[in-house]
Amino acid sequence: MARKAPTKDIDESRLSVGERKRVAVGVPAVTHALQISWEQMGAVRGARALARVNQKDGFDCPGCAWPETDHRHVAEFCENGAKAVAEEATIRRVGPAFFAEHSIEELRSHDDWWLGQQGRLTHPMILDEGATHYRPLSWDDALREIAMELRGLDDPDEAIFYTSGRTSNEAAFVYQLLVRGIGTNNLPDCSNMCHESSGSALTETLGIGKGTVSIEDIHDAELLIVAGQNPGTNHPRMLSALEKAKQRGAKIIAVNPLPEAGLLRFENPQTPRGVLLGGTPLADRFVQIRLGGDQALFQAIGKHLLEVDDREGEVVDRDFVAGWTSGFDAYAAAIGAAVWAELETATGLSEAELREIAEMVRASGATIVCWAMGLTQHKHSVPTLREVVNVLLLQGSIGRAGAGVCPVRGHSNVQGDRTMGIYEKPSDAFLDALDREFSFAAPRRHGHDTVAAIGAMRDGRARFFMGMGGNFVSATPDTAVVEAAMANLDLTVHVSTKLNRSHVVTGRRAIILPTLGRTDRDRRGGREQRVSVEDSMGAVHSSRGRLAPPAEDLLSEVAIVTRLCGLVFGDDRGNVPQADWAGLENDYALIRTHVQNVIPGFEDYERRIDKGRTFFLPNGPRDGREFATSDGLAHFTANPLEYPRIPEGRLLLQTLRSHDQYNTTIYGKDDRYRGIHDGRRVVLVNADDVRELGFADGEIVDLVSEWPRSSGEVEERRAERFRIVTYDTPRRNAAAYYPETNVLVPLDSTADVSGTPTSKGVVVRLEHRPGE
Repeated sequence: MARKAPTKDIDESRLSVGERKRVAVGVPAVTHALQISWEQMGAVRGARALARVNQKDGFDCPGCAWPETDHRHVAEFCENGAKAVAEEATIRRVGPAFFAEHSIEELRSHDDWWLGQQGRLTHPMILDEGATHYRPLSWDDALREIAMELRGLDDPDEAIFYTSGRTSNEAAFVYQLLVRGIGTNNLPDCSNMCHESSGSALTETLGIGKGTVSIEDIHDAELLIVAGQNPGTNHPRMLSALEKAKQRGAKIIAVNPLPEAGLLRFENPQTPRGVLLGGTPLADRFVQIRLGGDQALFQAIGKHLLEVDDREGEVVDRDFVAGWTSGFDAYAAAIGAAVWAELETATGLSEAELREIAEMVRASGATIVCWAMGLTQHKHSVPTLREVVNVLLLQGSIGRAGAGVCPVRGHSNVQGDRTMGIYEKPSDAFLDALDREFSFAAPRRHGHDTVAAIGAMRDGRARFFMGMGGNFVSATPDTAVVEAAMANLDLTVHVSTKLNRSHVVTGRRAIILPTLGRTDRDRRGGREQRVSVEDSMGAVHSSRGRLAPPAEDLLSEVAIVTRLCGLVFGDDRGNVPQADWAGLENDYALIRTHVQNVIPGFEDYERRIDKGRTFFLPNGPRDGREFATSDGLAHFTANPLEYPRIPEGRLLLQTLRSHDQYNTTIYGKDDRYRGIHDGRRVVLVNADDVRELGFADGEIVDLVSEWPRSSGEVEERRAERFRIVTYDTPRRNAAAYYPETNVLVPLDSTADVSGTPTSKGVVVRLEHRPGE
């Protein structure tokens, strides 16, 4: 029997700290997944939904972007996937009566967990200027209000259009067409806050902003380095691939400031070994690195490999380096000048430890490096990832079976959205093709990324915001600045499946457009429609929702956008896209025809996703060692060593997820692998630091971040009432959950080149709370 939505927020006074786990998944994960599924969906609907997840005739999991193999299990989902499906397929409903009962002021007082647990949105709602409550309005009126606002802008760049990674290929393509038809490239997306650093580094060095491996490469690797990533919580199905690699003889190095259960031991609930025999040990070596020390680690690996090659030869793949790369001499000189003592300081590891790790790399004939936010959200993230590429190039581990780069993406179509043109800096080739297909001239001036968009809203240079999915307010840094920026706008619009913080932090007016989710049946034009997505490894496949939607008149993202296009562009034959908007709404195959005419690699799109088929997009480095760089070669780079210098008496904080969380969606109150239960406001600190700084385990403190300005002033931001939990983390490093700690991340603290917020490198101090 499904449970009713909670009536109260998380009670942090009930928070408890227990034993940390050293094994991931297993029977407890299955039990927890089923419990949440039954609570949200009920037994019958839950069973029907889970039976369709990631199946060839079903829907793509609305959780992470980890790929499927061609062979599918009956239960092709993980614990977090089951939670994501349960959240979306819930039988709880948020309709007009809910908004009549709860004022906007009351809704703002609730936490993110309570808001998300209320259920699926069912009806378009508007918050009028000065109103205390949202009120319902018709679909026609809602879309007309938005179209009028867009047509009334003085400058197209006054509009900001955000995209979440769950948006399908088809919806993303028509969305970017709407935006460019209006006349702007203001298309910030969630990639700006996560893997933008990966795209920047890989495009520069390999000529493609994506990974270069397939799921079979993971299985066939001799060595896998998993750095700055916690797959046990964030991508649990990745553990099955790592297990298969281990069974084939691979070695695994886990690099992380925190020991994460998912990389220590995996109990696969679909195998007798996982259920009865204690599972599979994964990491052959756990490297507990200091926050921000990863660049130094990969420099140390490269330095050792070059030193051994100078003495003994046959370490560097000289044929590959000579024939497929440039910049080797400058790189070798820079690494030769690196000082071991400084590499030790940056990593927190001894020279002997660093050389032992490098020897594991030396012994491998096929190495893959996987990473996530732990590498991408530092000021020096792009140089760090260049060093990852340098190490792989030394041994020719690009374009070889079982070898390459593997940035592990988050949301299930975040990579596909970028492929479809959700990007503030589109290429001329993409825009030229768009112009030819739709008989207009798309704008060429680059738009705002996420940080720049917040600045434009804060400074009054933007008047309109539209979010296609996601939870912009809770996903972004510098919460107080973001909330003030949103309040500056004339109209905020959110296309959403569920209630979240962004619906209650609004402009002068606000509109909520409920939409179909990945699990919902989408019937348009007298037939069931399917959409498509691209996974983390560049494979494209279809997704078809199978469940009855929360409301009969609910529109899909595609329908919402195409109807808006019809209202904004109408019969205008000027410089706007020319398309049959009603036709596109009623037949998504027509959208895919436009896609294949605009974007290389999508030829024969419809047939290639038919009957559950998957196809891979072109990938030059993987497919034939072809590099779309300035000289057609893969680039070695020389990068000055950077790492955080932590002021005396301060800690370096990383923000992270709990186990009962996916991005900003809070599924529950626990982080059971880390031993945290019934609460979220904790800060994980090394026990020696707690004592030295004059605090105690269990003490309630404030976290205060310090951001030095060029003027010499130090800006402070405060997050109140966090419980200290002593934890196995490197000295002077700390960790706490987002979105609660996003308030501490300065808007202007971004990664060089990529502009990604530095959420893994926030200087903080702890402050006592007198009387507590």
